[in-house]
Amino acid sequence: MAAYNQSRSNIIRLLVIISFSVIVLQLMYLQLVDRRYKQLAMDNAVYAKVIYPERGIIYDRKGRAILNNTIIYDLLVTPAEVKGIDTLDFCRLMNIDTADFRKRMIEAIVKNTRVRPSVFKAMLTQELQARFEENSWKFPGFNLVERPLRIYPYDAAAHILGYVREADKRDIERSENFYRQGDYIGKTGLEAFYEPVLMGQRGVQYMIKDNKNRIVGTYENGEYDTAAIAGRSLHTYIDIELQQLAEKLMSNKVGGIVAIDPRTGGILSMVSGPNYNPNDLSGPDGSKNFSRMQLDVSGPMLNRAIAGKYEPGSTYKPLGALVALNEKVITPSYGYPCGGRYTLCGHGKPECTHAGGGHAANVRLAIANSCNAYFAHIYRLTVDNRKYKNVYDGYLHWKQYMNAFGLGVRLGVDLPSESAGGIADTATYNRENAGRWTSCTNLTLGIGQDKMQATPLQMANAMCIIANKGYYYTPHFVSRIEDEQEQDSGYINRYKIRHDVLTYIPADAFNDVIEGMSDVVKVGTARGAQIEGIEVCAKTGTAENYTVLDGRRIKLPDNSMFVCFAPKENPKIAIAVFVQNAGFGATWAAPIARMMMEKYLNDSLSTRSKADSARIEAANLMPAYFKRLQYREDSIRAFKWFQTTRDSIYIERYTKWQGPAVPGKRQPSSKQKAKPVMAAVVPHRIAIEKKEALR
Repeated sequence: MAAYNQSRSNIIRLLVIISFSVIVLQLMYLQLVDRRYKQLAMDNAVYAKVIYPERGIIYDRKGRAILNNTIIYDLLVTPAEVKGIDTLDFCRLMNIDTADFRKRMIEAIVKNTRVRPSVFKAMLTQELQARFEENSWKFPGFNLVERPLRIYPYDAAAHILGYVREADKRDIERSENFYRQGDYIGKTGLEAFYEPVLMGQRGVQYMIKDNKNRIVGTYENGEYDTAAIAGRSLHTYIDIELQQLAEKLMSNKVGGIVAIDPRTGGILSMVSGPNYNPNDLSGPDGSKNFSRMQLDVSGPMLNRAIAGKYEPGSTYKPLGALVALNEKVITPSYGYPCGGRYTLCGHGKPECTHAGGGHAANVRLAIANSCNAYFAHIYRLTVDNRKYKNVYDGYLHWKQYMNAFGLGVRLGVDLPSESAGGIADTATYNRENAGRWTSCTNLTLGIGQDKMQATPLQMANAMCIIANKGYYYTPHFVSRIEDEQEQDSGYINRYKIRHDVLTYIPADAFNDVIEGMSDVVKVGTARGAQIEGIEVCAKTGTAENYTVLDGRRIKLPDNSMFVCFAPKENPKIAIAVFVQNAGFGATWAAPIARMMMEKYLNDSLSTRSKADSARIEAANLMPAYFKRLQYREDSIRAFKWFQTTRDSIYIERYTKWQGPAVPGKRQPSSKQKAKPVMAAVVPHRIAIEKKEALR
């Protein structure tokens, strides 16, 4: 019996030793190998506060900060740490309802998991920030984080400067997780193009929390903290006063303006209309304003200066004259007996605004008087040039000239989303004409129409080429980057290269065209663009404009265009102005350009220009069809909302009740409800779908 008890005692001792050994080994593993619990303890006791860096400042040419920073707070949530809080109390504090609370929590978990902090409410007002700070101890899992907020002191240059928004999933994936949830990234404008320069580097500050989630001090005296590094600043060619003037002149108008210094390619001003205040996309209401502008059919967020494609009309004619002179199909004294229309293609088009003899007696007079027949004819002479095999070959050589002038190609401006405009290839005309066409087929290319489309930026750059007699620098905004580093050379060096695209054209040809452009202002179609003491070279332009609305092609008022540079000797500024549906180029676009030249070159406006400025600023030239188009788009969206949600609240304003009784048809009783029918603004197919859905 004793031996049996002794054996059982040994077994018990062995089990105790094994159990103790397992516990010791497990403790050693947890303490020395497995870091999970240490991390959990750290997460409970230490709060890693992200320090977001200030983005770089953007300055104008005189060193004025046109884009700066201020401080605002985001409210972050780590869902796994939100325990035992009074949800109703929290919702009252933050002015939200419980449904919104649940929605935001779910979004935070989906976007960034339960254990990582996400933005619960971005950009708190000062009042909300103060209220939360007083009560933060009640709400574990919620923390405030400072964030630099972009501010625009001059309320100007929205399309140039761009805006920042929180990095979305696609941004994070593209960056290979360099960006994190809660980081902000430049989305448009200089903010996007120079993002690596402006962004800076985030830092981390480790803070100790007590059992009530209150910050009580720094962890290890800040030994593990990393400082945020501010982004580097940009110095630009922008003249903010010139920019403000241009934006005022384009208020309630659609189109674009670009002003460039031909000596450097530096862009002095760029405006797209309709415009918006860049501060509207910053701060607590930024998302709401962004959504509103996205739904606006007038496209306030579209930069028409680089992405709007317009027929250049008569502003093209100096380019056509240079090509014809260089191809030697005409001489400076070449004239054309225009009787008011072009008849050599059999249809009497295009027509001219002049019919008197001698108005196209030479190149200089033809440019000054903008003779359509003259430029249609010299286009034909150019592409039918006998030194080329046929019209197709001649056209391709003409197209190469246009590309050299910067038409039909992207220039490479330091903004995203630049358009190449459009110069059609021979394949387009072959496809449309079964491979058989002549110079009469696309005759109106000679007056800047047919399949020719250009952006305001391209036409301003073309003026730089004429002003410089054959060369240009790629248009750009940034003159230098602060604390420039080796990796910045990719940004800056490309804009220092001189492009000698047409310097092989004789100087005499440029001089003849420049004299003609000078006569445009002295005695021609743009006498209203004269500036005392400054010789201006310019060309007006007017182009017909059509749109399709409600299935009908309707003619709109003509586009008003003007291109120029000044002074004639040693030009310092080149400008292109395009105003949609405004009428003649000399009526609206020319005075706008004149005032911009005067402001830049004289640093002031004359009494005459101040009066013109007030008149043009007050004029509302927004196309009338926008109201109809907006109503139609809103109605379609309202119906799609109804289809998805069965909620008819948004379609009520776009419906009408069925009219009075129709003879011979049984009418619903007074107790029966009439069925709403979509108003005529909704396309017929959608209207039928909606009627069926409401049955």
